[in-house]
Amino acid sequence: MSVSRRTLFTHVPGIAAVAATAITPAASAAGEVADSLRTFRRTADYAVTKLRAVAPGVTAFPEITRFEKWTYSQNGGWIGGFWPGTLWLASIYSGDPQFRTLAMASAEKLAPRQHETRDHDLGFLFYPSWVTGWRLTGDEKWRAGALTAAASLIQRYNEKGRFIRAWGALGTPNNAGRVIIDTMMNLDLLTFASKQTGDRKYLDIAVSHAKTTERVFLRPDGSTPHVFDFDPETGAEIGPNTVQGYSPASCWSRGQAWGIYGFTTMYRRSGDPLFLRTAQRLADFALRALTPDAVPVWDYLAPQAPHDIKDSSAGAVMACGLLDLAKVANRPHYREAAIRILTALCDTCLTTKSTRAEAIVARGTRNRRAEDGVEVSLPYADYYLLEGILRVLMPKEIDRAIDLSSV
Repeated sequence: MSVSRRTLFTHVPGIAAVAATAITPAASAAGEVADSLRTFRRTADYAVTKLRAVAPGVTAFPEITRFEKWTYSQNGGWIGGFWPGTLWLASIYSGDPQFRTLAMASAEKLAPRQHETRDHDLGFLFYPSWVTGWRLTGDEKWRAGALTAAASLIQRYNEKGRFIRAWGALGTPNNAGRVIIDTMMNLDLLTFASKQTGDRKYLDIAVSHAKTTERVFLRPDGSTPHVFDFDPETGAEIGPNTVQGYSPASCWSRGQAWGIYGFTTMYRRSGDPLFLRTAQRLADFALRALTPDAVPVWDYLAPQAPHDIKDSSAGAVMACGLLDLAKVANRPHYREAAIRILTALCDTCLTTKSTRAEAIVARGTRNRRAEDGVEVSLPYADYYLLEGILRVLMPKEIDRAIDLSSV
């Protein structure tokens, strides 16, 4: 029968008929999708309820939880963009103008950072806060500040090594040749600047850095280290290293997720097929390493993997990257994997059973290697989980906020 359901009748003594339903794989898959959509709406509702209760009392930037309560960074550290970003996303989902007001007040506190040249995290700081703020409000000050931040970021570009220096103030020797996989997520601020100003130098630096990252980070199996070091004077390669992974030879799961998301974004912005192939290789490795519960361990190649502690933030970032990758690569299995990861996070990693918790997502790991932040909540887990859910539930609206277009 060419139908998705058929009813089978079995005659049993004393009962006229018993109806049983046989469900085809297509119907079963449709049911699973419907269940996931309900889960995502329930989670987004929970997030909005939690934010309504917590956000009015937040005066700085949530950084990590201690005993389920946020601790704060006053200037934002590297994570300052995620709190206003989460509030912007909550405003999209709920339509509540209070979230817009709170998002703008929080983003405004980052204003002094736009001139900062001492580290690479200006994309993390200004894209989800100021670029999104401009895209949602049209207020020129958000656009102008983001462009200033991009101009600050490109000062960290090393011409000889063709990379953006990750850490350390310009002119200081420590970490002068250090590149980290995370920087792939800061490049979209530069592509934004090129699009807005018409000046290709920003895009050219972003493309150059991404090509260097592809060349030195990507292993034959598709895994990556956290760090790669260069001689800053000559640009010569020194080799892989790590700060947050288990070892230079391991694969820190959140770093792998930054790579999936970042290379996919760079493909969308540049059209270079190298970046699409790289994103797919990274994704394929991570999906092979993913445990059956669909929540990443903190490092895919640590000795205790796959039986190791989890990092929900790695799953949230990875899911967003996979949703993007599925679209640009026309590979539905990436979307299916993203839905599976998001559903697992919603089912097993929320703070719903705690009356104390101030965050949305639990089971995060900040830096297992340093024994700093295990089984905690992290602002980027909240942000990317909500982004991933809205990519599914409200794709047009999330596109308006963060720009999912391709060249």
